[in-house]
Amino acid sequence: MAKNQKPQSVTITNRRAWHDYHIGETFEAGIVLSGTEVKSVRQGRASLQEAYCKVEGGEVFIIGMHISPYEQGNRYNLDPLRPRKLLLHREEIRRIERQLQQKGYTLIPLKLYFVRGYAKLQIALARGKKLYDKREAIARRDAELERRRAEAGRLDY
Repeated sequence: MAKNQKPQSVTITNRRAWHDYHIGETFEAGIVLSGTEVKSVRQGRASLQEAYCKVEGGEVFIIGMHISPYEQGNRYNLDPLRPRKLLLHREEIRRIERQLQQKGYTLIPLKLYFVRGYAKLQIALARGKKLYDKREAIARRDAELERRRAEAGRLDY
């Protein structure tokens, strides 16, 4: 890599989460990956769309996150949909467990990115939106877009 060239920052987001859920408290968790999985994620070949998190035995796991097999990985590639362990502080796990026991809360992934070479996953406690909430959000977004267009049309240069 050239001296003046910055390394690319890979960010994989779950855009659907913002549409389907009211996002509450967020946490940054480390994620346990194998070598070929890290290489595949660095290429941007992962998906959080169908993923959710689960607490089992005092540990947090992400279920349903798809990481495509690394092309040069041959026999070292693992199952693309295998459950992966998340690394959080014990007190954070306890706080998450208490919230999940309340009705309607779930733990969802929002973003997968790298910090100083380590894969991190931003997860959030979220409550599912009702259909009318989604419609209201769409109407608000459309109204904001119309307001901006009207402002841009009025500007005199």
